[in-house]
Amino acid sequence: MKKQYILGLFFLCGGLFACSPGTVNQANFEVIPLPQDIQASTTGDFTLTDNTVIVYPKGNEVMKRNAEFLTEYIGEQTGKTIQVTDEAPSSNAIVLALGLSDSNQEAYRLEVSKQQITLTGASEAGVFYGIQTLRKAMPTAQGDVVFPATVVNDYPRFAYRGAHFDVSRHFFTADSVKRFIDMLALHNINRLHWHLTDDQGWRIEIKKHPKLTEIGSKRSGTVIGHNSGEYDNTPYGGFYTQEEAKDIVKYAQERHITVIPEIDMPGHMQAALTVYPELGCTGGPYEVWKQWGISDDVLCAGNDKTLEFIDDVLGEIVEIFPSEYIHVGGDECPKVRWEKCPKCQARIKALGLKDDTHHTAEQKLQSFIINHAEKFLNSKGRQMIGWDETLEGGLAPNATIMSWRGIEGGIEAAKQGHDAIMTPSSHLYFDYYQTTDTENEPIAIGGYIPVDRVYNYEPVPSALTPEEAKHIIGVQANLWTEYIPTFRQVEYMELPRMAALSEIQWTMPEKKNYDNFLKRLTRLINIYDTENYNYAKHVFGVRATYLPNTAENVLDVVLSTIDDAPIYYTLDGSEPTASSERYTDTLKIDKSCTLKAAAIRANGSSNALKEEIAFNKATMKPITMLQPINEKYKYEGANTLIDGLTGTNNYRTGRWIAFYKNDMEAVIDLQEETSISKAWVRTDVVIVDEVLDLRKLTVAVSADGKNYKEVKSETYPVATKDAKDGIYTHELTFEPTNARYVKIIAQPEYHIPAWHWGKGDPAFIFVDEIGLE
Repeated sequence: MKKQYILGLFFLCGGLFACSPGTVNQANFEVIPLPQDIQASTTGDFTLTDNTVIVYPKGNEVMKRNAEFLTEYIGEQTGKTIQVTDEAPSSNAIVLALGLSDSNQEAYRLEVSKQQITLTGASEAGVFYGIQTLRKAMPTAQGDVVFPATVVNDYPRFAYRGAHFDVSRHFFTADSVKRFIDMLALHNINRLHWHLTDDQGWRIEIKKHPKLTEIGSKRSGTVIGHNSGEYDNTPYGGFYTQEEAKDIVKYAQERHITVIPEIDMPGHMQAALTVYPELGCTGGPYEVWKQWGISDDVLCAGNDKTLEFIDDVLGEIVEIFPSEYIHVGGDECPKVRWEKCPKCQARIKALGLKDDTHHTAEQKLQSFIINHAEKFLNSKGRQMIGWDETLEGGLAPNATIMSWRGIEGGIEAAKQGHDAIMTPSSHLYFDYYQTTDTENEPIAIGGYIPVDRVYNYEPVPSALTPEEAKHIIGVQANLWTEYIPTFRQVEYMELPRMAALSEIQWTMPEKKNYDNFLKRLTRLINIYDTENYNYAKHVFGVRATYLPNTAENVLDVVLSTIDDAPIYYTLDGSEPTASSERYTDTLKIDKSCTLKAAAIRANGSSNALKEEIAFNKATMKPITMLQPINEKYKYEGANTLIDGLTGTNNYRTGRWIAFYKNDMEAVIDLQEETSISKAWVRTDVVIVDEVLDLRKLTVAVSADGKNYKEVKSETYPVATKDAKDGIYTHELTFEPTNARYVKIIAQPEYHIPAWHWGKGDPAFIFVDEIGLE
């Protein structure tokens, strides 16, 4: 498997490119997301001029608004003022129409002839997406625009195309939310998942409980950095009135976007508990949380007042939001309070809930709460969505789940006959870093999700049958805002990853091509510039691909760059210049080399990132895994352990792979009998994330790969409450031993200790390198 690292950025004037004087303003229908079918025709090109008009069906106010959107876009990108009318002229018109016969109500057909452009939709929404295609096909340049004679037949792959926006950790004004909605419209996204409540702030007015916003929307300060224990002591707050929320819903509806609110329960409720401490198991006192993470204090599941509170809140939410779906969270709800709460234990007894091999009684108690919320929503004609934890203890009868902890939740829901929306943190969490060069980035929660990882995600798991696969109804990316205090940073974290997301959501997988996507992205970036969006530029740089060569202790390095700028390199760690060695073919790097490469443009600019390769006797040797790598954190697979490239303490960068519910059991083929006397593995520990350290490490050797002899083993103590996060090297030394095959077994913690919020669950281990000396 290939490993890609961005090694440099190139810089171009005017965004990505600038048009020279006299350039013909030619439209191009290869946009993002790529339409399903684009065919050239012989009906003649259409020229958009100052005299062109946009025609909509008489008496249809939604289509009139569609026409007004199109004239706004044309004005922004070309400087033209185009009139809209419900009177059709004989020529020089863009005609918007309904009546396309298609089972997909968001389908449209674009036909370009010399006289006019005809855009016909299966619904007003279909016409709107055709308008987005016209918008993105146009260049951002003053003057007339020539649209080539073309027929476009298009429709989305998924009905649910979502983007999540957390306004609880940091609050954003109504105008900022509307700007976020505009970003969604540009990318053909039709669902805004609006996360409105959490431990750190309650953001939506509930008239029956006004103190939720009077008190629950305000925290006395905010933690500095990654839960450092230090706080800024600056009061922070904000909320939306019901009228403001309804206005945002209307704004979204005009752009054919549905707003799905989330009221997260029964966990992530500390802001509400601050107002109503009697709804907690301990009675408080509580405070609106100033730190990030998972609070042990949750709604008391044994208290009837909790059920009344849920009904009160959801009763007003359904009046504000007309969406079919209402999201009730259900994620990250520790059960430690319930285990000791007399009311919760009485409820467990009354309901006859018992532990079984799959779920604890407390997990089943959470299902009681979620089922109550679902029944209430169903009584109002609505459907429930919850995070994949709602599967624990039994899924509510009509519920849809969002699979965020990996793909497993989506698979399980689909196999049970429930609809699922795929939103795995491994590919679609846009609060993660976009580059491994995190020192030069705004602080983020961690992780590493570059544009290509987003783009290459396939939402329909191969483990599903065709019938089960029909239950994967959509795809969504999530943005949690613990470390995103401004809307400019929201834009930066979303763009251009949102462009990759839109193509997953819309375009059939067989039509996707990442290199082609990057070419099309350059044109979309021009619209980002027109709209003054603050987008990340990491994707437009030099890429290096490291390929293991098992025949020699070397690396083959293949360098490429998007715009074909010449690539220069050094092998001694010095900065490349235009007088350095120029790349022409595969480079051979020996054990002493440190590659540094950059695309050097005509102005001499470059920004190279050095990659250091640490060799040992296991480096680049064939490796076989005898137990599986966790799918969510598989990344480049087993080669990660022997590539000589170490990870940082961010375990989501792709430099680490994970093992969960089974040991790491790897066999290294040294390819010839070799003397070894030391073996080691490196682990990353992030305790709050259920990523703990090893419990046992074992080394065994073999001459034939079948019969192994253990040479050393060491058991490590159970993690204590004062255990520290960090990177740890576990080293075993033994008498020099000759072996061709070496088996390394690393055992994780199978039962998280009682002091941890995830007590009793299995823990992850993350390993980046295996070493032999």
